[in-house]
Amino acid sequence: MGKTLIRGAKVLGGAVQDVLIDGETITEVGTGLSADAATVIEADGQILLPGLVDLHTHLREPGREDSETVLTGTRAAASGGFTAVFAMANTHPVADTAGVVEQVYRLGKESGYCDVQPIGAVTVGLEGRKLAELGAMHDSAAGVTVFSDDGKCVDDAVIMRRALEYVKAFGGVVAQHAQEPRLTEGAQMNEGIVSAELGLGGWPAVAEESIIARDVLLAEHVGSRVHICHLSTAGSVEIVRWAKSRGIDVTAEVTPHHLLLTDEMVRSYNPVYKVNPPLRTEKDVLALREALADGTIDIVATDHAPHPHEDKDCEWAAAAMGMVGLETALSVVQQTMVETGLLDWAGVADRMSFAPARIGRATGHGRPVSAGEPANLTLVDPAYRGVVDPADFASRSRNTPYEGRELPGRVTHTFLRGRATVVDGKLA
Repeated sequence: MGKTLIRGAKVLGGAVQDVLIDGETITEVGTGLSADAATVIEADGQILLPGLVDLHTHLREPGREDSETVLTGTRAAASGGFTAVFAMANTHPVADTAGVVEQVYRLGKESGYCDVQPIGAVTVGLEGRKLAELGAMHDSAAGVTVFSDDGKCVDDAVIMRRALEYVKAFGGVVAQHAQEPRLTEGAQMNEGIVSAELGLGGWPAVAEESIIARDVLLAEHVGSRVHICHLSTAGSVEIVRWAKSRGIDVTAEVTPHHLLLTDEMVRSYNPVYKVNPPLRTEKDVLALREALADGTIDIVATDHAPHPHEDKDCEWAAAAMGMVGLETALSVVQQTMVETGLLDWAGVADRMSFAPARIGRATGHGRPVSAGEPANLTLVDPAYRGVVDPADFASRSRNTPYEGRELPGRVTHTFLRGRATVVDGKLA
């Protein structure tokens, strides 16, 4: 790989410094650096961050390669500045055995664009009836540490308790999709004024909040770790804040789209805005931003959910839920958190790299930009402004809610262990 010298970058948005990469490692950080035969990148004050880590990605392989593959998904991840992603278990077959998680892990190794850490299912077939092979998946080559039935809620309290007890033995974490299923039967969007006016089945906030309340109490009782996926309501924020004040070992994530978009978008009846959990109100959006800023919500996670054209280009009720997000996540966070003054770039590094790597125990990721550390890095031009064109995506799917919208910032370079995966905004 040789040497690469990044000259004149604002490390974590702070002082302008040079960073020298030799092979897979950062060897020097300072000013006025030089190196013989090094590839020089003139950063001109761009922001240098540790490689981003996404704790919630749907790569669809095996089984739904018409939506995404591990290769196309990791290319999308690299384009968005990510060097590690955690792949959700709702594949076909479900990632509920050592064999399936090892397949996903191997495909990630072969892609070369981004490290892929499989997430194991909590229950067999995501059916919520019987625990999956949690220990075998952890002990496999994939070394699974995060378990989730995402897409479905582990709604049986006994099953959830047993899962928390089981993963505690090896320091794992259960990532819960908080959705009480009986309260969301026939639900199509957030329950509120807009759903009433449109005549669409409402998805009440309490369906999320009741499960979070139960699970933080279970985690406290068991003494285990629980992670809340895609938290979306102001009430959920207050429950997590209360739980943390009691010392309960709970972490939570918010998606970029829940930081920006509201249920008012659904008035268009465009299924691109159909997502699980649904887009909420402006009050919820503002509460989520404040909670991310003050640390009640620990991380940003994309919930990248690719779908083929035919699954979205249909009437609202028949459309699949989900949005792609890897390639726009950092731009949305810049707009909603940095440009509003709620977070600085060091805070972005924490919420999108350090903290998710710590929660998922992603070795070598979420590390400081300093000598001796792995060269997993992202260089961002915050001054860039551009209109989102899904035709430019590396993802196989195009179901973005941001088509035609101007967003700030652009990832110019991504490095995975010193090897450039993105150069000048294009895949290497």
